[in-house]
Amino acid sequence: MRVLIIKTSSLGDVIHALPVIDYLHQVSSGIEIDWAIEEHFLPLLEHNPHLARIHVIRTKKWRKAPFSPETRRDLKFLREDLQARPYDFVFDIQGNLKSGLVAWLTGASKRIGFSREVLQEKINSLFTTRRIPFRACDRNVTDRYLRVVSVPFGRDYPSLSLSSDIFSSPDDEEAADRYMAELPSGLVFFFQVGTTWSSKLWHPQGWIELARKTLEKYSDATILINWGSPAEKALGEDIIREVGDAVRLLPWFTIRELIPVIRRMDLVIGGDTGPVYLAAAVGTPTVSYYRATSAASYAPQGEQHRSIQAPMKCAGCGRTSCDKDAECRSSISVDALFNAVVELIA
Repeated sequence: MRVLIIKTSSLGDVIHALPVIDYLHQVSSGIEIDWAIEEHFLPLLEHNPHLARIHVIRTKKWRKAPFSPETRRDLKFLREDLQARPYDFVFDIQGNLKSGLVAWLTGASKRIGFSREVLQEKINSLFTTRRIPFRACDRNVTDRYLRVVSVPFGRDYPSLSLSSDIFSSPDDEEAADRYMAELPSGLVFFFQVGTTWSSKLWHPQGWIELARKTLEKYSDATILINWGSPAEKALGEDIIREVGDAVRLLPWFTIRELIPVIRRMDLVIGGDTGPVYLAAAVGTPTVSYYRATSAASYAPQGEQHRSIQAPMKCAGCGRTSCDKDAECRSSISVDALFNAVVELIA
């Protein structure tokens, strides 16, 4: 049997979908699994020994020049590549127009996706031949992906112990070892201070106070600040000025370079953002907080993870901005995050 998973983006969402690989191998011996993904997120999959083939999507490039000869050649090649490997099932767990078109290009007769009422882009339902509704127990986003994939196999996912991992090349693993060897001995904490929405951010003073309390408790520790924008870098520099040189800025790492570095951290702390989920996938403990989004839906699961939901009545609102933003940020206390850190490190 051969199946295609269509989960093209984003960083966190692709990571949340990784357990479907383990599920499929457990329920169908000898299965071949292909995956369609945006080029930017290819490092999450490219070394995975459990995937037979990866189809690379270049939507950003194609949108810039939709009618160019190069775009037409790329799309022609993608269609030929998809149809050269006939699929018994195509699972669209992205659920937008882009993923629907990829599913349609396969020519497969069984294209399975989300039920129409949960789709943000309803047009996606035109490209699937079977649409799977969620059940009440499907609270976490990973559960929802597994629900869609599991139905044709008749084996419910909660009965299985499922894992996810992200694999790196030997060269990238060695580079991470060299970077870690330059750090002082002691625990290494990873602070993910940035994310995509302002309504997912914590307040800067909170990060400063958390860094101070962490270093008071673990005096030989190092705190690494990850950043991906000038604003995030500036916040990291502010934390260093306030706390001292036990706090350092990480170099700017690509996703490929970041994976093995996060694997070597003792603990990752951050909000609803890709690097937190990357840490969970590679086996690194996490402490995460949630404001506009829901911990029940997105937080890493398991004994080595802790999550804090903002205690606001409107928490999990899904809004990208709000006039109560400052109040919501402050509602997540330093002590709540610090106590979770101590629980995991003890």
